[in-house]
Amino acid sequence: MSIFANRKGYLYFCNMKTAVVWLSIAFCCCMSIHAQLKPIYQQADYPFWLHLPSDSILKSSPPVLIFLHGKSLSGTDLNRVKRYGVISEIEKGRSIPAIVVAPQTNNGWDPIKVKSVLDFVKNTFAVDTNRVYVCGMSMGGYGTLNFAGKYPELVAAAVALCGGGNVKDGCNLATVPLWIQHGALDNAVPISESEKIVKAIKNCNGGENLIYTRLPSADHGDLERIFRTDELYNWLFQFSKTVQE
Repeated sequence: MSIFANRKGYLYFCNMKTAVVWLSIAFCCCMSIHAQLKPIYQQADYPFWLHLPSDSILKSSPPVLIFLHGKSLSGTDLNRVKRYGVISEIEKGRSIPAIVVAPQTNNGWDPIKVKSVLDFVKNTFAVDTNRVYVCGMSMGGYGTLNFAGKYPELVAAAVALCGGGNVKDGCNLATVPLWIQHGALDNAVPISESEKIVKAIKNCNGGENLIYTRLPSADHGDLERIFRTDELYNWLFQFSKTVQE
């Protein structure tokens, strides 16, 4: 795999029959040394930010955390994805012991396209495939539940903030540890959107893997603060597809 950078420093990958192994290793080493955000284009169905943890964590097959943004961060400028959420937290100095990917969409989330980003990471790095997590807010909350609903076998745990989901995915979602949160004062996405999917999940197994948090005094934007808490990340990372603590 050959790697090229344009004058803005964006990374591009081109498949070639020669130098695949050595250049892949060089890329991984370079990324792990600097442990910084890199914009990745043309390697999946969405462009995305890629953040690698420290070299010591990277060598131990780290988990993968997928962050799906809300509608306000949509577009074709990846820098918008830094405005809030997991990538914003990384830029502020939060240490996350996982490979973090944050794709950008300009037209809603397609779970098949989200999976293409995950596939890139799994094909490029040694990761713990039993510890793939996804989280998102608003439109990203819908995207989170749609992805986990379509690929429950891939997701170790998920957090959906002020979003909703397809009630037809209820039984698939019932198999995944989920934390759904919604503000009762939300005028952008009514709390009934989360309540419908919560009901569908509970109808399958009583919600044994579900935490539903109704925030009585919170509006839509208030839930952004959850990305700034340790609780979110600690809750996600306790789960594995093989072991749940």
